[in-house]
Amino acid sequence: MSNRHLFHSPDGLVTKAIRGIISYNPLLSLDEANRVVFDTAYNKSNVSIVSGGGSGHEPAWSGYVGENLLAASVAGDIFASPSTKQIVSAIDRVPSEKGTILVITNYTGDCLHFGLANEKAIAKGHKCRMIICGDDVSVGRKGSLVGRRGLAGQLGVLKAMGGAAGAGGSLDDVYDLGVAFSQQIVSIAATLDHCHVPGRAEHAMLGENELEVGTGPHNEPGYQKLSPAPSPQDLVKQLLTYLLNEKDPQRGYVQFQEGDEAILLLSNYGGMSHLEQGALLDELLEQLAADWKLEPVRISSGFIETSLNAPAFSVSIVNVSAAARNCSYPVEQIKSFFDAKTNTYWESMTGSQAIRRSRKEQFVQPPPEPRPAIDEAKDLKVDPTTLDKMLRKACIDLIAAEPDLTKWDTVMGDGDCGETLKTGATCLIAALDSKKIATQGSVIAVLQELEEIVEGKMGGTLGGILGIFFVSLRTALQDNIALLKSEGLPQLWAKAVQTALDNLTRYTPAKVGDRTVMDTLIPFAEGLRSGQFADGVEAAVKGAELTKTLKPRLGRATYVGADSSHGLPPDPGAWGAMVAIKGLQSSA
Repeated sequence: MSNRHLFHSPDGLVTKAIRGIISYNPLLSLDEANRVVFDTAYNKSNVSIVSGGGSGHEPAWSGYVGENLLAASVAGDIFASPSTKQIVSAIDRVPSEKGTILVITNYTGDCLHFGLANEKAIAKGHKCRMIICGDDVSVGRKGSLVGRRGLAGQLGVLKAMGGAAGAGGSLDDVYDLGVAFSQQIVSIAATLDHCHVPGRAEHAMLGENELEVGTGPHNEPGYQKLSPAPSPQDLVKQLLTYLLNEKDPQRGYVQFQEGDEAILLLSNYGGMSHLEQGALLDELLEQLAADWKLEPVRISSGFIETSLNAPAFSVSIVNVSAAARNCSYPVEQIKSFFDAKTNTYWESMTGSQAIRRSRKEQFVQPPPEPRPAIDEAKDLKVDPTTLDKMLRKACIDLIAAEPDLTKWDTVMGDGDCGETLKTGATCLIAALDSKKIATQGSVIAVLQELEEIVEGKMGGTLGGILGIFFVSLRTALQDNIALLKSEGLPQLWAKAVQTALDNLTRYTPAKVGDRTVMDTLIPFAEGLRSGQFADGVEAAVKGAELTKTLKPRLGRATYVGADSSHGLPPDPGAWGAMVAIKGLQSSA
């Protein structure tokens, strides 16, 4: 494990960090159970803006909650998206008379969890919208189904929207500004090495005198390795060419007209000194003026969005004039929003402490949420002993597989897949041990418990997919329970699983061949149509095995170089789903 940390385990680290971070502003409160920071002084007559994501990027996003910025933030585990339940709780904490806008970076887990939370918030009566920000130009347009991933440019979007919301802008105007602003950002990163995640094994990414261009903020490999490392001047020249060469068919995302004004954001990933940060900013400004005839009208430089302790940085350039042409606000007004004073980390590292209150008053608990009653007429009952054995075996097998799943996922990115599945399996075993579920043989009760586990404990992309799947599966079983009498149990399961997958496709474009968990789930559903569970299991095993030969087309793994798919391990999400399905069969 890494010896570069004071805290050698991630257990409890995120909540403890947020408790410390919010101490600079006594107006902030923390819902510890959901890791939601919210501004107790926010104006509910203004549009409320909510953002968040995986931890490890501090001060994003808890450090940006306050006046003229976020009304609330929500934090997931390290480099893993928060759960749907957490996000809904954040929305509930800051209801607005005008409406709420969720603003996130373009990562699959965030899109899934915030997307589901957006739908749930609307169903609860909130006027809620969502903006997905993608600004990284390193990958380009080739072969990507998910668009550009998100870097620190999103924080510029939040600052402009926060100023507009604070000035009393309407839901439509603030939303349109956010969309317009986000579409006029180009960003790219460069790094000297991986960051080091507390509690995880270290592994070197780059050799001596080597530098990588296009690095992601979660230890994703970059677009290109440069050896020997270029001089700072040559590196800046290359980065600005990637950002501003409008003739580049892969990266020409933003076009400048004569007289257009720009904003520059330089974000320290966490491991660069202030000395080098200042020198880098100076070099950027000199080359922008000399080579690109651009002199930014606003500059933000510092720890805007970090990646733990990575010795790296990202550069973002925003065409403010183009953004103004695509929304109702003129350039001068957008700049005034960007200038709006805020009592958050954006403004200073000391914050506002003129009015104090007890720290204990800052830490609050979420209201209890009673579990919905189960309609006995729509419940699916099976033998309780068999149900208990099946669930335990699936969980035990998943826990045993965690080291391999983590190792395989680390090859492609952040390495959280195994830990996510282990967390879910451990929580389900605890529910079985407490006699909370399975004692009456209720499948609906088990699915309700799984929903709570996934939404409350499991973040990341896989947690989002499983959350939608389990909710849809429960609903489909209840809606089609009449099939139990007319066609039998196998056909009921086949119908319910297929319906759940059909609903899941509304939130993810993944299909067979994309090297995701869907390579297991879709064949499993197709196999069940025969009426034999064994056929579904056999198809799931074949699908998971096939991922060893597939090139990634979705998620963080797509940012690995074109030739890196050779000799890859199986997709950890697909393999984990297969392990669980086989475990269910072995005790059936």
